[in-house]
Amino acid sequence: MAARPVTARTVATRTAVARSGYRYWSFWQRTERGSWAYATQGPAVLRPDDGETLGFRFALSGDSRDAEQPRGTTDFAAACAHTPEKSGSKRVAIRIDFGTRADAPEGEPKPPPGPRTECARVDDSASAADALAAVAAPLRYNSGSFLCAITRYPTQGCGEQARSGESGGKRNGAGNTTGGGKGGDGDQGQDGGTSGKGDAGDKSDGDPLSTGLGVTGGIAAVAVLGAAALWQARRRRR
Repeated sequence: MAARPVTARTVATRTAVARSGYRYWSFWQRTERGSWAYATQGPAVLRPDDGETLGFRFALSGDSRDAEQPRGTTDFAAACAHTPEKSGSKRVAIRIDFGTRADAPEGEPKPPPGPRTECARVDDSASAADALAAVAAPLRYNSGSFLCAITRYPTQGCGEQARSGESGGKRNGAGNTTGGGKGGDGDQGQDGGTSGKGDAGDKSDGDPLSTGLGVTGGIAAVAVLGAAALWQARRRRR
């Protein structure tokens, strides 16, 4: 998808986001045209088909219209070239973009890792959350079953609202940082090939953000329904 042009409205939106936005992991689906579309279901609810590509992006965002897309190109054929088809399972390409220094929570002790693409092989009935857990453990959830961290990033917090005036840096139309922070981000879309290790069920308390990014297979059905409802509520905030 082409970079969004920087307009007066974009600047005004970014200013508003800096004052009232949230830092969280947004969830995306790759379309047949090769562009990213903001997912209309949470990853605990969505059941991707074999051959689909999903994306997760950590950023400071106000709502789905403002949310930053995963950066770099992501191709299923390339991501899963060494993962052959297997009966009873499916393959899902996962793009994980940890964001920029400007997106990082205040006090984060380390810079965000570079974006990477993984190929998850999971059961035919697996959800998007299951696919993410298969290649990017450990995942951290808060007490409301919302996704807080992927492979321990960020190290603390969960969807907190940015403090007034806290912008962290200017962005261009592609969602990349053009100023602020110390040095460059060094994360301009390179793919990596190593999955994280650990327990995908780690949990941490924190203020829940209504993104629906949270529930894996072991959570009760009522939590799944609640996460889906909150996800839809956030979609309507436009």
